Amino acid sequence: MRHFSHGRLLQQINLLRTQFGQSSDLPFGEVLSMPLLMRVLEEAKLAWTDCIYTPLVTILTFLWQVTNQDHSCRAAVAKLVAHRAASGLSPCSPQTGAYCTARQKLPEPVLAKLARQTGRQLHAQSPAAWKWHGRDVKLVDGSTVSMPDTTANQAAYPQHRNQRPGVGFPLARIAAVFSLACGTVLDLAICRHQGKHQSELGLLRLMWNLFAPRDVLLADRYLCSWSELAVLRERGVDFVARLHAKRSADFRRGRRLGPDDHLVTWRKPRRPDWMNPVQYARLPRELVVREVRVSVGVPGFRVQTLVVATSLLDAEEFPAGELADLYRQRWHAELDLRSLKSTLQMDVLRCKTPEMVRKEIWTHLLAYNLVRTIMAQAALTHSHLPRALSFKGALQTLNAFQPQLEQASSELVGRLLHQLLKAVAVHQVADRPNRYEPRVRKRRPKAYPLLHQPRAQARLALRRNHLG
Repeated sequence: MRHFSHGRLLQQINLLRTQFGQSSDLPFGEVLSMPLLMRVLEEAKLAWTDCIYTPLVTILTFLWQVTNQDHSCRAAVAKLVAHRAASGLSPCSPQTGAYCTARQKLPEPVLAKLARQTGRQLHAQSPAAWKWHGRDVKLVDGSTVSMPDTTANQAAYPQHRNQRPGVGFPLARIAAVFSLACGTVLDLAICRHQGKHQSELGLLRLMWNLFAPRDVLLADRYLCSWSELAVLRERGVDFVARLHAKRSADFRRGRRLGPDDHLVTWRKPRRPDWMNPVQYARLPRELVVREVRVSVGVPGFRVQTLVVATSLLDAEEFPAGELADLYRQRWHAELDLRSLKSTLQMDVLRCKTPEMVRKEIWTHLLAYNLVRTIMAQAALTHSHLPRALSFKGALQTLNAFQPQLEQASSELVGRLLHQLLKAVAVHQVADRPNRYEPRVRKRRPKAYPLLHQPRAQARLALRRNHLG
C-alpha cells in the first residue's frame, strides 16, 4: 500500500473508529483497532493514491449506506459531501459514479476479514458473566436473501425453480454463526438457493474451523445430523440441538438419568457422499447422545413438547432444566437474523453483480458487528447484558450521534460517546416471557395484481392496449 499522507491516513482511521464508538477510553474500544485496519489493507496490497475515495473513505461511505434508512448510493454520497463541507475539505461531486467505481475496486476479502475479525474479537473479549457455564455458545442458523434480477446475478444465484423467467428474483442461501454471549456474527457462508450440497448443513461444513474445543453448538433440528455432529465431537465441540424430525425418541430405552432424560446410542450411518472414506473410517461406530424431553405447556405456542439432543452427558453438571433453557435461547439466532435482514434491510440487496452482492453482505455484517460492539460497551458500562438491549434502538441512537461525532473535538468526542452509551443502555428489550403472536398482518398491502410475465412484455402489452 502506498501512503500519500500519513497524517490523512490517521485522520481517516480515527474518523471511521469514532463513527462507530471505538475509543481506547471505552470497553471493547479496540475491536476495530488501527493495527487491524492497517493489517487488512496491507494484506490486500491496495494502491493508496491521492483521491477522495481512498479505501478507508470507501469503507466508511459503504457503512453509512447500509446503516442509513435510505440504502441508496446517492444518500451515502450526499452524507460524504456534507461531511467534507463541514470539515473544510475540498468539495466532491454529488454524483455516485466515482463512489460505485471505488466500491468495485475494493477487494471482497477486505470487507470479509473486517467483518469476521470485529465479531470474533468482541466474542473473545466477552466477560465470563455473559457465557453459559464458562462455555462459548455459538448459534447457527440460515436464511435467504434476494437481489436485483440481472443476468449476472441469475447465473450465480438462480431464482426459485417454480418461478418463470423474468418474474422472480435471484436468491442466495446464507448460514451464519452468532455468538450467544454478545450477538456478533463470527462467520458466514453463501451459496445458491437450491442444488446439490447447497444447504445449511453444507454451509456449516465450510465453517467447521471456527469451532474450538469446549465450544457448544446450539442449533435447530435441521442441523441435528449424525455425520456433522460426529465430526464436531471429534474436534471436542459439544452440541445442543432439537432432535431431527426423522429420528424418534423412546424413553423406555437407554440409560435413564431422570424423568424424560436418558442416554442412548446412535449407530453410525452409511457414508455421506460429501465425506471421503478416510474421514469416515476415522469416526466412531456409535455416538452416545443424551435426549431430554421438554414440555412447553404455554397456551398459544405451536409446539407443546420437544426433544433436545446433546453431547453434554453429565446430568449433575448440566441439569435437564438448564438444557431446556439453553435451547430456548436458540431463538436469539432468529432475532439476530431479523436484525440483519429487517432492521439493516439486508433481505433485499441492491447490487447488480454477484461480486458486489457479496461485498454488500459483508458490509452489512461489519456494520452489524460494530453496532453490537456499541451495545456491548453500553451493557458493560451500565451493568446490563447485551441481549437485554435493543439492536434497533442502538442503531437509531448511533445514527443520531454520528453527525455530532464527525465535527466534535477530541475532548467533546469522549463526552459524546459516553452519552451515546447511556442512551443505548436505556433502550432495553421488554421482558415478555412466553409471548406469542399470530403470524398475520393487519395493514393491507396495495391492491395491485402480481406480475406474471417479464416487465418488458407487460409494458408492451400495456402500450398495445392503450393504442388499440
